[in-house]
Amino acid sequence: MPVLPKFSILTRPCHERRGAVLLLLTVALCAAALLSLRWGSQDYSLARLLAALAAGDREDTVWRILVHVRLPRTAAALLAGAALALAGALIQAVLNNAMASPNVIGVNAGAGFSAMLAALLFPGASGTAALASFLGALLTALFIYLLAARAGLSRTSLILAGLAVSSMLTAGTNAITLLSPETVVGASGFLLGGFSGVTMGAVCGAGGYLLLGGALALLLAVDLNVLQLGEESAAGLGLHVVRVRFLASLAAALLAGGAVSFCGLLGFVGLLVPHAARRLMGEDNRWLFPAAALLGGAFVLACDVLARVLFAPFEVPVGILMSLLGGPFFLYLLLRGKRGRVHA
Repeated sequence: MPVLPKFSILTRPCHERRGAVLLLLTVALCAAALLSLRWGSQDYSLARLLAALAAGDREDTVWRILVHVRLPRTAAALLAGAALALAGALIQAVLNNAMASPNVIGVNAGAGFSAMLAALLFPGASGTAALASFLGALLTALFIYLLAARAGLSRTSLILAGLAVSSMLTAGTNAITLLSPETVVGASGFLLGGFSGVTMGAVCGAGGYLLLGGALALLLAVDLNVLQLGEESAAGLGLHVVRVRFLASLAAALLAGGAVSFCGLLGFVGLLVPHAARRLMGEDNRWLFPAAALLGGAFVLACDVLARVLFAPFEVPVGILMSLLGGPFFLYLLLRGKRGRVHA
């Protein structure tokens, strides 16, 4: 009697294994979202939350916590994680370097400087920091791209232009901090990064940019696969390298700029998550991009839940927690790069 082969997630055809991984990531994302709705300074069962939502009693404390605090916070963490992870995957594909992140194109520096400038020029005005951070991130990324194009667009020129502009913007942020210390008080939450006090209006306001950036990323997945063969090989196959780099950089700026407009300067998401997704999915961006978005949303949701419950009733800014996780990982990548090319 013939022996049937044993099938598992690792022995199935590649597309079936990747599909199973995407399904598992979707389940993990849903589980993290449910935990985010349940856990906080006070814990509620899912039955209690559903009952409060179904009753719709606006005077009910549980209903108000769910609708005005936890639903916006869960949506913000999910979207910010997915957007920042996808932006990181885009930048890594453009630069062909797994150590690249949104910081490389000046997103964090531009957003931070713009938020501090808005707080200095319009003290007490609500919503100016979020809008300024988005515009600053987008304009900075486009400015860096134009500088790189003037120098002869390449991976090296993009990195160097990003480092130069980021250092100048960081100097501007430090100057505002030194000359106007009271400005830092209003912008400290933004600079640390987190979801405390986020509203559904702020999330919805950035939703259009996130959708546009995500759709553009998925449309560019195949072209970025070709670009990873090398500039000369890609051009020989008929790929418009400059156009693809510009559109990918624009998509990354839309994603990262939209995310930081309501979550602040969350670091290392665009570095950690795409690398982990690449280990699961391989180099094919058609599978890597969705996996990075799902894993990014689950990761940021989990970190936000930990930030709320570890020292309850006190809350640790989630940006601090991510920096504690991301620092050692970045050092690991740096040391691993000494043994060869830093691209898993």
